[in-house]
Amino acid sequence: MQRSGAKARLVRGLTLSICASLALFSAGCASDDVLRTPDGSPISTSTTRIAEVNLVAPERDYAQTCRPATTPDEGRPDVGRIVVTDPALLDAVCALGLGPKVVAVTAAPGSVAAYLGPQLTSVPAVGATPDPAAVQRADADIVLTTPATAASAAAFTGVETVTIKPGTWQDQFQAVADALGRNRAGTARLREFTNRSAALGRWSDAAHTWVSLVRFTPADTVIAGNDTFAAGVLAMIGAQRPAPQRVQKSFVVTDQNFADVDGDLIYVSFVGKDGQAHGEDVLLSDRWLDLGAPTWKRVLAVDDDVWYHGQGLAAAWLVFDDVKASLRDGSSQGS
Repeated sequence: MQRSGAKARLVRGLTLSICASLALFSAGCASDDVLRTPDGSPISTSTTRIAEVNLVAPERDYAQTCRPATTPDEGRPDVGRIVVTDPALLDAVCALGLGPKVVAVTAAPGSVAAYLGPQLTSVPAVGATPDPAAVQRADADIVLTTPATAASAAAFTGVETVTIKPGTWQDQFQAVADALGRNRAGTARLREFTNRSAALGRWSDAAHTWVSLVRFTPADTVIAGNDTFAAGVLAMIGAQRPAPQRVQKSFVVTDQNFADVDGDLIYVSFVGKDGQAHGEDVLLSDRWLDLGAPTWKRVLAVDDDVWYHGQGLAAAWLVFDDVKASLRDGSSQGS
């Protein structure tokens, strides 16, 4: 992290010097606080490594998360203005390409997952008990709700309301697709993901790769269980887990089981800034560096919010893209 900061400062200094000397000739050196080359092209300063471990997709554009729009089933009218009472349902709407139809979310501001991109993070969050003015502005044609958030739907009197019951993310995605008149499109998109995942597994020889999943919280190093979102997607791809990690529930690493973190490839992630600070200490420790995967530079860092807080098919595609970009060679060695 110190190296990255020093590099950024050096680049900034060089850029400012260039701008000063070329000020008479270039309008690209305006005070927009964006680092640029002499020809005006922006210079990326994104962090690409943490504690000598490469980040997978460090410059991912979440504006590209949502899939192209689907069409309604034959004979079904197209859905109009959508209100969602549970932000978790937005992943399915995004994966169906219907984000532009969402007009309100009955949740607190900031409740929409960042990975869904600006299309959905910019949707008005009107609170769990929306006032009449917010309800009128939404002018909803359909409300998607869940048993846990059904009370919020009551404000939309006379509007069609569909309750999405708890289940796997696949079940919930299909239920949302059905509610929005897209049964066939939902089935097709799930089938596409399943088929593409299996094809990726064959291409990358995933069945012969032991993939370790390690999360750093502010206080602990945690091995992710098979009941986590990331592990479920990896299972669809066909990747195997190291023998000690073939358990449903996540568990904390101790001095006695530290070697359980190792694998042919380790995906690490960080829970917040404090989790990253703890993770950096572990990743730079002699005990970690003496393990097999770190020795062979086969440790990669992924986005914890996507891999472990993902809510459905949109997040699954992001995990898929990360795995596609890294599973076959799995190297964290800088180029």
